[in-house]
Amino acid sequence: MTIDLFDVRIDHEGRALVDVPRLTLPPGRAVTIVGESGSGKSLLAHALMGSLPHGLRVSGEILLGNRRTPLAGTRARRRLWGRHLAMLPQEPVLALDPTMRVHRQVAEGHPGFLRGRSGRTGALEQARHRLEDLGLAGVERAHPHTLSGGMAQRVAFAAATIGGAEVLIADEPSKGLDAGSRDALARLLGRHVERGGSLLTITHDLDLARALSGTLLVMRRAHVVEQGPVEQVLGAPEHPWTRRLLAAEPHRWNPPWRGTDTGRKPGTTLIEGSGLTKTYGGRPVFTDVDLAIAAGERVSLSGPSGCGKTTLGGVLLRLVRPDAGSVHHHPDLAAGRAQKLYQDPSAAFAPRVPLRASLNDVVRRHRADPARIGTLLDRLGLDPALLGRRPGEVSGGELQRLAVIRAMLVEPRVLFADEPTSRLDLLTQEETVHSLMDQVAEHDAALVLVTHDLDLAAAVTERHVALAEKDDGADDVGPARPARRIPAGA
Repeated sequence: MTIDLFDVRIDHEGRALVDVPRLTLPPGRAVTIVGESGSGKSLLAHALMGSLPHGLRVSGEILLGNRRTPLAGTRARRRLWGRHLAMLPQEPVLALDPTMRVHRQVAEGHPGFLRGRSGRTGALEQARHRLEDLGLAGVERAHPHTLSGGMAQRVAFAAATIGGAEVLIADEPSKGLDAGSRDALARLLGRHVERGGSLLTITHDLDLARALSGTLLVMRRAHVVEQGPVEQVLGAPEHPWTRRLLAAEPHRWNPPWRGTDTGRKPGTTLIEGSGLTKTYGGRPVFTDVDLAIAAGERVSLSGPSGCGKTTLGGVLLRLVRPDAGSVHHHPDLAAGRAQKLYQDPSAAFAPRVPLRASLNDVVRRHRADPARIGTLLDRLGLDPALLGRRPGEVSGGELQRLAVIRAMLVEPRVLFADEPTSRLDLLTQEETVHSLMDQVAEHDAALVLVTHDLDLAAAVTERHVALAEKDDGADDVGPARPARRIPAGA
């Protein structure tokens, strides 16, 4: 079934957020959209699904098979959810029910789940098989909060696809995945296309776009500025903004801070972890880890999805209690001077509170300079008008930059940044990292960066700590072995 969208326009208070004359999703071909954070990529996908947030006005038409209807009329499309239209959301943690075990959430999307006891049993069995195919054997009875960001992404993928929908929309599906897991995900998405399905992928990951092939659209400021076969657009881009986007891939950076720490003496040790061990559900996440973080140091943590990078950060920040070992903090870290940038930036904000109120709360609580809000908004290229909105009313990239502002308001001595740019386009990522590094240097703060992007780690940090690697020859996204011992300062 071919889907066509015509004259799509999405407005908010008279401002065009999306203005796209036509989008076609043919069966058996991948269509991928890349581009600027906040350019309307995800809104375009939600217009197709019929799931736009309240307060946005949409016009245009959708041709679904032989039926042409206004995009503003969502009732007919909502009846197709699961069986014909499915969406993998940008924030999988928010899409999963925190009170339900993983396998039941996946099974609910199966057509047989509501067909009596035998149908439910079959759906649960299919859910277990689907999770195993995604390298998630053994987590069937886990709750979402015990999973890493990458594991939650895969659970959401299983839930979105188990109903057999012909049209699959994947919004930032590789976010939080290591390179091997991303490649495995690309194969799964490719399998959907090979079977004759339609695929629309929203991503900032150009490597994922290359792996999916098909048609590529580049968006900026609500418009499609370039489109064509992936190989053509990324191999010989015509639009200046597309060329700038490619030039912003981290391996092409030549940042001013690279090499500036050569020969520098270690600063004051701010965090020292010794013999750290953590286990969830009888499964060791990491074992007997020693790691020290000094003032002004830049350290990256890498490893496959689910290997414990975020958990180790929580232990080092004393947000998570280790099963064994100890963590010592320097007195300078009192009163909130150790800050965390969450992989899911919505975790840093109250969902029903305007963003301005959330930032002002930080100013009052930590007696920060309120003028820094405006200064940081300007440095990070954000419109002050965004502060009048709630977290769910801004793009993921905008919210991620606002989370950076929230953390930097207190002038931290240690900043633990968990995939802090995963929702940003490459240009915005480069600008955000430059601004973040300026703040880190200005306050002689230690930066601990969790990332799957080894090119980004090489551009930003001078010390790299790798947690457990997968078994040699592993082809999918299975659980990691416990981490080996990591000597302090290694």
